[in-house]
Amino acid sequence: MTELDKTIIFDSRWIGDHGIGRFAREIFERIDCLEKIGITGKPSGKLDFLWLTLYLARKKKNFLSPGYNAPVLFLKRSVITVHDLNHVDVEHNTSLLKKIYYRLILKRACKRCHKVLTVSEFSKQRIAEWAGISKDKIVVVGNGVSDAFNNSVPPYEHEKPFIFIAGNRKLHKNEHAALRAFAKSSLRNSHSVIMTGSITEELSSLIKELDINDDIFFCGRVTDKELASIYKGASVLFFPSLYEGFGLPVIEAMSCGTPVITSNTTSLGEVSGDAALLVDPTNINEMTYALESVCSDERLRETLISKGFERCKRYTWENTINIIKREVIEKKL
Repeated sequence: MTELDKTIIFDSRWIGDHGIGRFAREIFERIDCLEKIGITGKPSGKLDFLWLTLYLARKKKNFLSPGYNAPVLFLKRSVITVHDLNHVDVEHNTSLLKKIYYRLILKRACKRCHKVLTVSEFSKQRIAEWAGISKDKIVVVGNGVSDAFNNSVPPYEHEKPFIFIAGNRKLHKNEHAALRAFAKSSLRNSHSVIMTGSITEELSSLIKELDINDDIFFCGRVTDKELASIYKGASVLFFPSLYEGFGLPVIEAMSCGTPVITSNTTSLGEVSGDAALLVDPTNINEMTYALESVCSDERLRETLISKGFERCKRYTWENTINIIKREVIEKKL
């Protein structure tokens, strides 16, 4: 980056419990030269690009965002992170304002900024195509497994063996199809389903329609410690998402010794390798069969657990930080 102040302004407003939030927290805590940004408000706010630009006009320092917010000016001394193009590729997960922002602000920022960070080869390919930029400008830094997720965590105890669905009620998480697959399986007599977050009217209607009211439980918002315990106690993580730039739950579950069923689409096959059972997330029958197989075949479970432990070793925050230091902090324009 440009030779300004040695410290780098870091948009710490992204830090939180969600995927980008965890990414932001790990980076901020592990890189010494990062300085907390001096403005408030949500970095995803409608007019944040203006406040960010004004702030950087006053602060003559380089800027690093762990998310997709970008200033209008000072892009040559800015590095932005685009985890995926969900808001471009998934119609039901966007809005007119998001479309305008991505087309007018973010695409321009990708073209003019110092570097674009992303988390998978899948996302790198999509960003290059969408923004019309060279892949050389995009750095895949990956994600890591936070220390809370490990094989020694105490397992969450439930009245029955349970399948864990990690989601947030967004349609691309494919939770409706996941519940249909469970309802169609023989497991509804022996297993429950635990889901993160809270129930919605739409999900409530589906659960009633499928007659699985007594089998579905919502755990609300959980801490990393609680989430790790749920992973550990689950018979399987069922994550048939339609679109992911990375898919943190996959490697978090693997780190806790939990077998994983996930989609063969977008980044999920890339991240999982052969350590998860990959399914077509649009095929209910295939997902049903996968659930029954993992929950009944002990040899398959042991294989997936063993491969999962090996696979998640590729994804450490140390690796992510080293790439950022090498490709961003230590390199000069």
